[in-house]
Amino acid sequence: MYYYSTRDKNRDIKLTASQAILKGLAADGGLFVPSQLPTLSKSVSLELDYPTFAYETLKPFFEGDELLDELLDICKGAFNFPVELRELKDTSVLELFHGPTSAFKDFGARFLSFSMEKLLVKKGEKLCILVATSGDTGGAVASAFHKRQNLSVKVLFPKGRVAERQRRQLTCWDDNISSYEVRGSFDDCQRMVKSAFVDPELKNLSSANSINLGRLLPQMVYYVYASMLYQKRCGKKPVIIVPSGNVGNCTGAFWAKAIGAPIERIVLAVNANTTIPEYLSSGVYRPRDSVKTLANAMDVGAPSNMERLFNLFDSYEKMKENVTAYSVSDEEIKKTIKDEYAKEGYVLCPHTACAERVRLDHFNSEPTIIVSTAHPAKFETVVEPLINKTVEMPPALAKLVNMPSTFTEIGTDYKELFK
Repeated sequence: MYYYSTRDKNRDIKLTASQAILKGLAADGGLFVPSQLPTLSKSVSLELDYPTFAYETLKPFFEGDELLDELLDICKGAFNFPVELRELKDTSVLELFHGPTSAFKDFGARFLSFSMEKLLVKKGEKLCILVATSGDTGGAVASAFHKRQNLSVKVLFPKGRVAERQRRQLTCWDDNISSYEVRGSFDDCQRMVKSAFVDPELKNLSSANSINLGRLLPQMVYYVYASMLYQKRCGKKPVIIVPSGNVGNCTGAFWAKAIGAPIERIVLAVNANTTIPEYLSSGVYRPRDSVKTLANAMDVGAPSNMERLFNLFDSYEKMKENVTAYSVSDEEIKKTIKDEYAKEGYVLCPHTACAERVRLDHFNSEPTIIVSTAHPAKFETVVEPLINKTVEMPPALAKLVNMPSTFTEIGTDYKELFK
C-alpha cells in the first residue's frame, strides 16, 4: 500500500503510510490518499475488543509499512476508552465523546501521537506539529501529544470563536505544547499552517489536523464498527448523518463505506457555512470566509478535506450521487436541543443537534445513526439555558478546564509562530 497527493494526477510520488503520516501535507499542497481502498477483511469482527477491531481494519492500510508490526500496540494504547452506539426511541447515536477531551478528535489525535512517537524515537528525529482548531481538535491534539518524546506542538485557535471551556482545554498545557490565540477566523489559522508548510526555510514540520492521514484512518474505523453493530442489532444498513466542518470525519465515513462497511448512505449536516450544500446544488465550488455559529467547531468556509472527496468522487455527477448535505441554522440548533431534551431527556451538543435536525427533517422514517461528536458539557453556555439544567462535566473534562491557562495572542502572519 502506498499513498499519493490529491494534486499528483500522475501519481509520480509514492509514500508509505508512515512517510505520509510524518509529512502531514504533501509538498505540492495536496492531501495524501491511498493508492487503492482495500476490501474489508473477514477478520474484522464484532467479537473482537475495539482496539483489536481497529487493528484488523487498519492492517491493509499499513501493508509493507514499518509500523505494521507495532500497529496493534498503537491501537491498544490509543483506543483505551469506550465507543458507544446508544439507542434512542427514533434513532441511534454514535457517541464519540468518551475520550480524555470529550470529543471525537481523541480517536485520531491519540492514534497519530502514538504512531509519530514510535517513528521519531526509532529515527532519532524531532518534529514540530502545527494544528489549527475551530474548537475540539486543538484540545485533543494537545492532550494526545503532551510530553510525547521528540514532539512539540503549536496550537492555533481563532480569538473569540471557541467556547470558553474549549479555550481552557486549548491553553492548559505546558512542556512541549504552545497555544496561540489568532486575531482572525479558523480559516485564517488553517491558512497560516499551510503557509508554514510550504516555507522552504521551515523544517521538520507536520500537521495533526484532519489533513493528516494518521487522523483520518482511525476515524474510518468507528464507522465500520458502528455500522456493523447497527446491522447486527436492526438487520438493516443505516444512513449515517455526520456533523461536518472541515469534512475529515465524514471522509472517514466515505472510506469506511468504500471498503465494505454496511452503510446505506452518508449525509453531511452543516451549519450556516453552506459551501458544500451550495456546491451540490449548483455544481460550482466556492470556498468563502467562515460564518460564526453556535456549532463553532463546524465554522469552516473552505473545508480542506473536500480535496479527498473530489479525489474519491472525481466528477460532479458522482459527487451528487454519493454526497448529500443540508444546512442547519442557529435557531434550528436551539430548537432541536430543547425539543430532544423534552422528548427523550437526552442532551445534545450544538453539533450533534445539527445531525438530529437533518434526521428529523429529511430521514425521519429511515434507519439512521446520528454522530455525536462532543460532550454537551463543552457548550454549557448554549445548552444549559435551553434545557434549564446544569450539564455535569465528565471528570477528565472538569480536570482540564480547572487548570491554569497560558497562551500568546498573535495576528495572521504565520511567521509570528516562530519568533
